[in-house]
Amino acid sequence: MYRWLALMGLAIFILGCSEQKSTEEVLFSGPTMGTTYHMKVVGFPLSEQDKQDIQVEIDRRLELVNDQMSTYRPNSELSRFNQSVAVTGFEVSRDTAKVVLEAIRLNKLTNGALDVTVGPLVNLWGFGPDNKPEKIPSEQQLNTIKQRIGIEHLAATETTLSKDIDGLYVDLSSIAKGYGVDVIAEYFASLGIENYLVEVGGELRINGVNARGIDWQVAVEKPSGTDHSVQQVIAVGNNAIATSGDYRNYYELNGERFAHTIDPVSGKPIKHKLVSVTVIHTSSMTADALATALMVMGEKDGLEFAKQQELAVLMISKSDSGYNEVYTKQFEPYLK
Repeated sequence: MYRWLALMGLAIFILGCSEQKSTEEVLFSGPTMGTTYHMKVVGFPLSEQDKQDIQVEIDRRLELVNDQMSTYRPNSELSRFNQSVAVTGFEVSRDTAKVVLEAIRLNKLTNGALDVTVGPLVNLWGFGPDNKPEKIPSEQQLNTIKQRIGIEHLAATETTLSKDIDGLYVDLSSIAKGYGVDVIAEYFASLGIENYLVEVGGELRINGVNARGIDWQVAVEKPSGTDHSVQQVIAVGNNAIATSGDYRNYYELNGERFAHTIDPVSGKPIKHKLVSVTVIHTSSMTADALATALMVMGEKDGLEFAKQQELAVLMISKSDSGYNEVYTKQFEPYLK
C-alpha cells in the first residue's frame, strides 16, 4: 500500500491574497506519504528545465523517505526492522537512524508522552489498518499489547537500530512527515533559494518572504471539524509549524467518543478537553513530534512543559462556551 502517513485533517493552511503578485512564484505539488505536498519558491530565476529538474528531485527525495520509514511498504528499512525478532545492530540509513534518535530523545524529554512504539495500541483501537472495533478493548487485551510496546526496548546509533524484545513495532508517523518537510527545505536552501514554503500533509516550513515581499502568513484552523474557519493567523518567520488535533479522526462506540491520539501510559485514547496544539520550531521534524506529545499531555501538563522548555506553543481546548486558547510567551511574537 502507498498510504502510510494519513492526513487526518489539514489544521493549518496558507493564507491566499487577491492582490497582484509582485515577484515570480513557482509552484510544486504532488502526492506523497498517503497525502499531498505543496511547495512555493519565490524570486528565484528558474528555467523550464530547472523547474522540471527540481520537481523530479523533490519526488525522488520524498520517495526515499517512504522507502526508508514507511510502515506500509513491506521492504522499507523500518518495516524490515519491525519484521525482525529481537536484534542488535540492524543496519539502516543515517536518515532513518536520525529520526529514531530524535524520537528517543523526545520520549525522554516529554517523560514518555511521545512513544513511537504504540502502533499496536493504535491498531487495537481501530485507528490503523484495522476497522473500528465492535466493542471496547478489554483490560486483558490492553495488557497483552502493552507487553510488546515501550520505547525503552528500542535503541539506535547513527547507522543502526536495536530492540531487545520480539514484536516491537516502530511507527514514525508522528515525526517522519515533518522530517520530509525538513529534507525539502534543506534541498531548497542548498540551491541558494531564500524564499520558500514547504508543506507536506499540513506540516510547514517557511523561509524568507512571499511573492508580495512580506512575511508568509499561516492560518490555524478552528477545531470544529465541520468547517474551515480561522482560529488564528500567524506570521511564522523562518521556522516550521506543526499542528496536532483530535477533532476529525475519532469515532463513537456505546455512546463514548474515542480519538486517535493514544496515551502510552494508559494504552487508551486521550480523554481531556485539549483539541488542538500548534508548535513553532526551527525543525519541522521536532515540531511534528512535539505537537503529538503535547496532545497526549493535555492542556495543564502540556502548557507547563512548554513553558519549562521555552517552546512556542498554541493550545485550543473545548469548553461549554466554545473554544479557549492559551499560548506561551514564546508564541506571542508570531500572532497577527
